[in-house]
Amino acid sequence: MKAKLEDVARLAGVSPTTVSRTMNNRGYVSEATRMKVQSAMEELNYFPNDLARSLFSKRTHLIGLILPTTANPFFAELTFHIENLCAAQGLKVLLCNSLNQIDKEEQYAEMLIRNQVDGIIVGTHNRGISNYKKANLAVVAIDRYLSGTIPVVSSDNYEGGKLATQRLIDRGCKHILHFNGPAELETPAQLRRKAFEDLMQAHGLPHHTYELELPLDRDHQLSVIRRAFDEHPEVDGVFASNDMIAASVIYEAGVRHMSIPDDLKVIGYDGTTIVSSLMPQLTTICQPIEDIARTAIEVLLREIEGEFDEIAHQTILPVHIRDGSTA
Repeated sequence: MKAKLEDVARLAGVSPTTVSRTMNNRGYVSEATRMKVQSAMEELNYFPNDLARSLFSKRTHLIGLILPTTANPFFAELTFHIENLCAAQGLKVLLCNSLNQIDKEEQYAEMLIRNQVDGIIVGTHNRGISNYKKANLAVVAIDRYLSGTIPVVSSDNYEGGKLATQRLIDRGCKHILHFNGPAELETPAQLRRKAFEDLMQAHGLPHHTYELELPLDRDHQLSVIRRAFDEHPEVDGVFASNDMIAASVIYEAGVRHMSIPDDLKVIGYDGTTIVSSLMPQLTTICQPIEDIARTAIEVLLREIEGEFDEIAHQTILPVHIRDGSTA
């Protein structure tokens, strides 16, 4: 049978209260007594009841993470860093893939609240989900505007859009296409599109933006890219809002026997480790993914501790361009 706290106390020759103090690091317990309790726990293969401990400490040390999909390299790398950084602080992560479905996100948020998570980090697009507004629930959004009260952590999307567009212009591109998500999404990432359009207008150049549905599907991506190339055979530059779209652009360019970078120059966005390993030639805008993860956790922990006065509504982290042979 599974060992109980009372069994540990009996074997160690101490009271159950002393065992509890030892496990929770509360009150004075001599080193000799602590060693006896730990030895008894090991002998009985006893593991503390996390639920009982959370009732005592009013913390579960569980963090919820809701993302559109970890199939996207950006979110996969973000998840890696969040889980790794949380583990270093004794926190466990419950991962939820919502596929940007609002009903699924509602269900995940409700499930996380039922499991009494200390807080939730959200990277999905859906606004107005009532569960995020529940009292005493700490929430941080990554590159998303969820409400006027939920803090946001993002990279400098406008600067990233400027860097990408300016690089293509500096390389002599006159007919640049931009591929982005739906315009109705109220996200900081829309600033990439604004920067693209602002710079193209400032240089007196035509600009064309094509929107892709979410979650991204490669067949859908290719169909939109093919239509864009058919409608603009003069295209000589592409700014893609993420590296996976850039990869699809390069694929389609190959099908059309377009030489990169001679006939077409391409710049992506995100700069994840996996894409840089598979496509080291891709010129891309690199987001500080590990810093985004670290900052989101720091903001969330401040919320959990009630330090609201120290939390900025939006934290913007710098980006940089990584040179490759595609632009």
